[in-house]
Amino acid sequence: MAGDVRRAHRSAPAAEIAEGEEKGPDIGARLRELRKMHGFSQRELAKRAGVTNGTISLIEQNRISPSVGSLKKVLDGFPISIADFLTLDMKPRSKVFYQAKELREIAGGAVSLRLVGRDMRGRAIQMMHERYAPDADTGDEMLSHAGEECGVVISGVLELTVGGEVRRLVPGDAYYFDSRLPHRFHNPGTIDCVVVSACTPPSF
Repeated sequence: MAGDVRRAHRSAPAAEIAEGEEKGPDIGARLRELRKMHGFSQRELAKRAGVTNGTISLIEQNRISPSVGSLKKVLDGFPISIADFLTLDMKPRSKVFYQAKELREIAGGAVSLRLVGRDMRGRAIQMMHERYAPDADTGDEMLSHAGEECGVVISGVLELTVGGEVRRLVPGDAYYFDSRLPHRFHNPGTIDCVVVSACTPPSF
């Protein structure tokens, strides 16, 4: 690694490019953002990657242009592949955090299904906060759709039918099944049943 640093000092910095040459990714800025996202100091990342603090600092300042091997060694400290490092969007392009009032109600009444995120286009996961009033259910007709779903019971009792199997789940119990199997949700208890669930791909 020290040899890479010395050679890099004798060559042009990564930020300097020939006239007319397409500018590549800002390695230094990307490394700095990734390190901060993980909550690592330069010293901690250097220790995890087995390099010196100075190497991390010089790369982040674009004062050296690391070889592929040297960059991979640094990225192993996270770990992350070079391909992901070069293509990862460091700044979320969509909303990340949601207050309870911002969850979108897609059912209502005795069965409340509140969706995390309003725009599901391009999303791979659908997550919901579900609430079933006493004796409420998803209907007499069994549900069936492509994908997989899972959930955790937060409070109350959930009677879940999947295929030919019926099970009553209490707080802390969970489920995970292929959504193509006919299924139905029912609250047989005397208090509201609350479930946090996820489904992929989104079915609503």
